[in-house]
Amino acid sequence: INMENVSRVKEFILLGLSKDKGEGKICFVVFFLFYMIIVAGNLLIIITVISSHYLKSPMYFFLRYLSVVDICYSSVTVPKMTADFLVEKKTISFVGCIAQLFGVHFFGCTEIFILTVMAYDRYIAICRPLHYTMLMTRRVCGWMVFASWVGGFVHSIVQTLLTTRLPFCGPNKIDHYFCDVHPLLQLACTDTYFVGIIVVANSGMITLSCFFILVLSYIVILFSLRRHTSEGRHKALSTCGSHISVVILFFGPCTFTYIRSSSKLSEDKWVALFYTVITPMLNPLIYTLRNEEVKSAMRKLWNRKVRS
Repeated sequence: INMENVSRVKEFILLGLSKDKGEGKICFVVFFLFYMIIVAGNLLIIITVISSHYLKSPMYFFLRYLSVVDICYSSVTVPKMTADFLVEKKTISFVGCIAQLFGVHFFGCTEIFILTVMAYDRYIAICRPLHYTMLMTRRVCGWMVFASWVGGFVHSIVQTLLTTRLPFCGPNKIDHYFCDVHPLLQLACTDTYFVGIIVVANSGMITLSCFFILVLSYIVILFSLRRHTSEGRHKALSTCGSHISVVILFFGPCTFTYIRSSSKLSEDKWVALFYTVITPMLNPLIYTLRNEEVKSAMRKLWNRKVRS
């Protein structure tokens, strides 16, 4: 697509989260710290899983990729938002805006698929333990992760192409801290009703169907846990508990934003903080604090480093 012909707007102005200068400086410090925590926490999980001999099960294989996605996902929005707290005019070029839109949907959708795959892994581990090693081979897990990335890419390409084909000729102020589909649809100088429906259907269908699979797998897991010993039940619930917490934190706000038409954008940007900042930051904490295996692997890794 030749973007120049379609759009006369060369840049957009992001209104961001705060207009107050004093507030902006505080927000800069807070979100800079948040971003450091996201990168450090997720890197720690990646390094621990790669270097530990004990964390070789599919669950940790998926967790490693979830951490990779979390770093990429927050990197699409958080550094730009953080830097914008210090400047008066928060501009983003048309191409930069489209690139950000692509990144947000690509990594966000990949995360949804990886979380769904992780639920399937827990389902097989708890409900069909005898077939687990046969069903969840290294190769199968690899293909599942690959399919998650491809799914995210396809979803994102659809959202991005639909948006870039729209003409932008007038107002260029986006009431958000990053470029997303809904705010851009409102700025297009044409009727975006049908595009809006496709966008909601595309995002909504993915979010809802994955959420349905997740809920279903956990209902089956909870029913099958009744046959387990109390110790087995406790262990299964602790690994599922961390996954359920992440799913609620990520899916709740995502569903709220993408399943309805774009009316309250000022609300959306605060809700978006959950899935672009809070969840990627809490993921490593949720998975390590509730998981003895990860904690002991981290301790061993730390002791090795100290000794060497």
